[in-house]
Amino acid sequence: MARWLCCTTPTVSAPDSGPLALLHHANGFCAGLWDEVAVGLRRRFRVLAIDARGHGDSSKPESPEAYAWHHFVEDLACVGRRLADDEGGGCIGLGIGHSFGGAALLTAAARSPDLFESLLLLDPVLIGNLPRPAVPKGIAPGPLLAERTRRRRAVWPSRAEALEAWENHAFFVAWTPEARELYARWGLRERPDGQVELKCPPALEAAVFENGGTLFPLEEVHRIQAPTLFVHADRGTFSLEPYRLLAERMPRASVESHGLGHLMVMEDPRAVVEIALSFADAAQDSTG
Repeated sequence: MARWLCCTTPTVSAPDSGPLALLHHANGFCAGLWDEVAVGLRRRFRVLAIDARGHGDSSKPESPEAYAWHHFVEDLACVGRRLADDEGGGCIGLGIGHSFGGAALLTAAARSPDLFESLLLLDPVLIGNLPRPAVPKGIAPGPLLAERTRRRRAVWPSRAEALEAWENHAFFVAWTPEARELYARWGLRERPDGQVELKCPPALEAAVFENGGTLFPLEEVHRIQAPTLFVHADRGTFSLEPYRLLAERMPRASVESHGLGHLMVMEDPRAVVEIALSFADAAQDSTG
């Protein structure tokens, strides 16, 4: 079962009015890592972020088949529908998905076109879901990513020692200090032996990679009427072509390339907020 948190941390309360924004994290992470973005979005939105199945504090099915990507799509649609029903049968004002979360959001919106008023897709992972000519070169396939992930360290003596290790690790060096703190706070759990471990085990994260390529948004995105923005990370590893191919099939989609890395949510949350608010203004203008 997926879990969601208001503004990702209990220390930040959402405004009483305004449209909802629902955020979906990348593979291996959790809702809490959206905090820096969520605080910025609160100027305009009530912000909620989801812990996908197997991540954060959500339940963790044991079967690898439970991590086929269509399950994440169904979970997201279920959460979104429940939230929309709580709004009196309305819809989610803005859906934001990062990486793997972007693929889930895009497909959920295609299958439930009335669920989101607008969509912001941050360097979504679409490899394996597009015709072969559209797949960019130099991208590690799912099995290779899965193998690398299984070798990832998952246990530290304490949160402080995890933070110390991450500070100089190549994967984390571009993250903001606040993002590393959030990962230590929300992405780790205490073990009975006093150590801490990742809430999303490497084997589970690997299962998500191995189940990639099970969505087919190219065949479905024409149903999405909501204004949609694909954000390409110019310093990432994906090319623009897949996003352009999808946008061309959507009535109100566009693509922007920014000088950001793939992990933009943790590396430059201020830029993500600026992009999101600018897009929200444009989307509102386009709908009158």
